[in-house]
Amino acid sequence: MNKVVINAEAAVSDIFDGAVLMLGGFGLCGIPENCISALVKKNVRNLTCISNNAGVDDFGIGLMLKQKQVKKMISSYVGENAEFERQLLSGELEVELIPQGTLATRCMAAGYGMPAVFTPAGVGTEVAEGKEIRAFNFNGETKEYLMEYAFEADFAIVKAWKGDTLGNLIYKDTARNFNPLMAMAGKVTIAEVEILVPAGELDPNYIHTPGIYVHRIFCGENYEKRIEQRTVRKAV
Repeated sequence: MNKVVINAEAAVSDIFDGAVLMLGGFGLCGIPENCISALVKKNVRNLTCISNNAGVDDFGIGLMLKQKQVKKMISSYVGENAEFERQLLSGELEVELIPQGTLATRCMAAGYGMPAVFTPAGVGTEVAEGKEIRAFNFNGETKEYLMEYAFEADFAIVKAWKGDTLGNLIYKDTARNFNPLMAMAGKVTIAEVEILVPAGELDPNYIHTPGIYVHRIFCGENYEKRIEQRTVRKAV
């Protein structure tokens, strides 16, 4: 099975209107920039995007929000995007805010083939409205837990530092936060990498995502190394 495609446009060519997408990244780190740009060009609409955050106005998912391609955002942090805020307050955008650990665990559950998980996060808050709650005795203490379903995503789009032609992936630093979980969870997983090498060149001891999870891979280009919140000391 040849998993290598020529570019981002080829990788996302079958993403359709109304699709559910997982998009890796944490803040502005580890974002699948090339695939997002290709989706903007493709102008696919009515997307449901599952992502830790919504990018910023001119980068990441923010580019798709600006073009009104996103129908619903499922995220844990959205505080850096003015256009997101505007669409939310105007009722143009559906939003489901989820505790960050729950978001990660629902991705993981999908990858593991588990239909649901139980978590204490969100019990007694708006997050729990309309959801099943059960009491469990765990470590000698009885607590209430909220049932959360695993995500069902048509595509998972991730970004890695290095990959091989079989789809094995290595991430760098903070980019390991959501990308490995989402890579396991999509019905079709698309990976863009900074460096693409022949099969056999990666040390198996350092592979974070085995190629069995990856369906398409390509070498991206023109990656930006952005800083989300730049802070500097005053000159002494």
